Amino acid sequence: MKNFKNFFKNKTVIVTGHTGFKGSWLTLWMVNLGAKVVGISDKEISKPSHFDILKLKKKIIHKKVDVRDLRSLKKIFVNYKPDYVFHLAAQALVKKSFMQPNFTWETNTIGTLNVLESLRHIKKKCITIMVTSDKVYKNTETNKGYKEDDIIGGKDPYSASKSSAELVIKSYIDSFFSSKNNKVLIAIARAGNVIGGGDWSADRVIPDCIKSWSKNKRAVIRNPKSTRPWQHVLEAIWGYIFLAINLNLKKNLHGEAFNFGPKKENNFKVIELIKLMEISWPGIRWQTTRKKKFFFEANLLRLNIRKAESILKWRPILDFTETIKMTTIWYKLFYSKKIKKIISIDQINFYRKLLQKKMKVII
Repeated sequence: MKNFKNFFKNKTVIVTGHTGFKGSWLTLWMVNLGAKVVGISDKEISKPSHFDILKLKKKIIHKKVDVRDLRSLKKIFVNYKPDYVFHLAAQALVKKSFMQPNFTWETNTIGTLNVLESLRHIKKKCITIMVTSDKVYKNTETNKGYKEDDIIGGKDPYSASKSSAELVIKSYIDSFFSSKNNKVLIAIARAGNVIGGGDWSADRVIPDCIKSWSKNKRAVIRNPKSTRPWQHVLEAIWGYIFLAINLNLKKNLHGEAFNFGPKKENNFKVIELIKLMEISWPGIRWQTTRKKKFFFEANLLRLNIRKAESILKWRPILDFTETIKMTTIWYKLFYSKKIKKIISIDQINFYRKLLQKKMKVII
């Protein structure tokens, strides 16, 4: 049994993008582990906001700063001297990247550059996880699982900006963080198609359905037969956390990239997902439409996770049914007039118990 329960206790952890979907889950978990969290974000990305619902602003040091603002960012890093950095801040929507390409490139690429430049001023050991995306891979329209050493690229502004961010990361590692005495250790985490409670982003299947069902309306399903590799948010977040732990313990992981994806069996059609949600939320309604997919929608991108499995000993532990049940129940309770309990921390604790049972890891 590996015990990491006190690994982050009293450690200063900077989380950029802490008000976002994944960022708020990571921040909650870090707070639960006793870390001193410094959150950096320019705004809450949605209304409702998972970050606001959890009242995390009262539990952390909240900095309303845009990652494009190098001067302010650098000041925070110098003042708080982080032990860990998780960089999640991003413009994460493909559709929005077409409408606001400049903002997307500035946030995703220059924002990453600014985080790296701020790290140059850290004079102590600092473990840094740079979160990018599964869409950094050049999509060759194949169903094979992309491996970490496959070619990166991107046709749309979002994918290209994320791929470019990785080039920046690699450049800084080779140029400024490569000496034997280097104290800043950096690894890259790639994940995608993450679902779970607290996501109200636009143009995503589950949030779009939830917005309709919360108003007792019929949801419109655009591509019912589309297949996606569904992954619960806690699987990805645990990947980021476990990568940080391993990077701290094994310096030879510096500069490495890791995929964090679901099991192969978690590839299901949208309509199968909806029907499974109905089990936990009886009475929901939907209809399908024959509208063509948007021109910027890529085909399935599947990640090969063998590297994370073999080197980190990480693997997904939730099956498709558990993933959908946890997600559906979260939203159902949130919109319930009788039950006003936010179960995010309960779900984190449930997941931690599964880790102890299935992976022999205490965290």
